Amino acid sequence: MAHNISVIKKKDYKVSEWSGGTTTELYIYPKESKYSELDFKWRLSSAKVDIEESEFTHLSGIDRKIMILDGKLILEHDGKYTTELNEFDMDSFSGDWTTKSYGKATDFNLMTSKGCTGDLEYILVNKSKEITLKNKQQMYKNIAEVLYCVSGKISIGLDSKIDIYEGDLFVLTRNINDDMKKINLYNKSEECTKIIRSIIYF
Repeated sequence: MAHNISVIKKKDYKVSEWSGGTTTELYIYPKESKYSELDFKWRLSSAKVDIEESEFTHLSGIDRKIMILDGKLILEHDGKYTTELNEFDMDSFSGDWTTKSYGKATDFNLMTSKGCTGDLEYILVNKSKEITLKNKQQMYKNIAEVLYCVSGKISIGLDSKIDIYEGDLFVLTRNINDDMKKINLYNKSEECTKIIRSIIYF
């Protein structure tokens, strides 16, 4: 796989309703996959939970990671554990579990299927600050580096600079052995810029 870069703008996302509110599909891989058929390798989405109590959809064979963007959720995994998530807290769990949520929030979701693994990281880039992102070596063939701009404006430095704004998504997919080892981020906002970084190995 040669490296491939995509930028998805906030206006281009698919928004749908679910029992507890709305969900926005940010990215699905491969692109021809359908969430309803669970034939994807990995998927990123953001959901608004508008009711005080809801039950998560059963997703057999799917691993899930959820990070809170605003609000608060209590996740109750039946027979496992209960956890409280505040802004930018994360929980990892199986889609096979029976999970209920309590509270209202907006969350960020990473789903991975068998043969994939991934993680979420909250990054705060201070005003006029530049940081460098590096990856750990993993025993997988490909890697996806995804940056979601929660607020502010960021310039992403690779061969050239790419700007993304609040709600935009930057996606870089490449072979794990590609020489591209780091990504530079530069805050172009007057305030701190908030980023969710997703790293998926597949």
